[in-house]
Amino acid sequence: MPMTDARKAFLQIHFCVVLWGFTAILGKMISLPALPLVWWRLLIVIAALALVPRVWRGLRAMPARLMLAYAGIGALVALHWLTFYGAIKLSNASVGATCIALGTVFVAMIEPWLTRTRFSKRELALGVLVLPGVVLVVGGVPHGMRAGIAVGALSALLVAIFGSLNKRLVEHGDPLTVTALELGAGAIVLTALAPLMPMLFPAFAGDLLVVPTTRDTLLLLALSLACTLLPFTLSLVALRHMSAFAQQLAVNLEPVYAIVLAIVLLGEQRELTMQFYIGVAVILAAVFIHPLLGSPQRLQPELLGTAESKGAAE
Repeated sequence: MPMTDARKAFLQIHFCVVLWGFTAILGKMISLPALPLVWWRLLIVIAALALVPRVWRGLRAMPARLMLAYAGIGALVALHWLTFYGAIKLSNASVGATCIALGTVFVAMIEPWLTRTRFSKRELALGVLVLPGVVLVVGGVPHGMRAGIAVGALSALLVAIFGSLNKRLVEHGDPLTVTALELGAGAIVLTALAPLMPMLFPAFAGDLLVVPTTRDTLLLLALSLACTLLPFTLSLVALRHMSAFAQQLAVNLEPVYAIVLAIVLLGEQRELTMQFYIGVAVILAAVFIHPLLGSPQRLQPELLGTAESKGAAE
């Protein structure tokens, strides 16, 4: 029996989510500090997009004011990636991936403010439902990893902000052009921040001009091409045959895949307690229940990645 377009799209989006789940694993495996890791990832993706003629046509056609708006969002994207990988370096891949699940809670609270729409009581209740899970997660990690949770929560907040802003502008530019513009602006911001990072946040600092080792280079290529550009493009294809609601339900599985991969590949279950995993279950349960209660349109994935609308987020 031939595969339907809807079934093919379902398989495609879950394949994308699995690839996004690897972003946390690769971030832990790459030996570079958070700043050079993100900087090299941005450069590789930008270099790949520079080879696409469609990107240059889109840039020539885009008004200067809109370019500036996307560039500002790109700065937030870069800071999100910086804090995401910073959280992983300060803790581990499981903790970093779990914190990103808080992005849905922040979206529920921030998006109405940015879009000037009425707050949803259901979405505000989501924040309350997640709190017990957050408490369990914090209590279930070693004390030395708790800084990673704080940085990871900041990363999730940045996801909510740039995701909501992207949602307002998503129809005003070609997706690949917007991605190239935002990530290009992000690379410029990180380059400017690099000299200040040892004073602002020493744990993230690192020399941008040091050439990565062969192992790190291969992992960076996998992170940039296989876990960013490939799933981003494939997710656009899948969206032609599925709803944003269905996509968001699939994307909510990213922390689950990341945690399972962290256990299998990194053995992180030895670093965490059962209390942590119970907290993860509470957070994910709230995230999954939320779209079933209503307002699924608020949860449409942000443009980048999760490109990451995460590849972003991741």
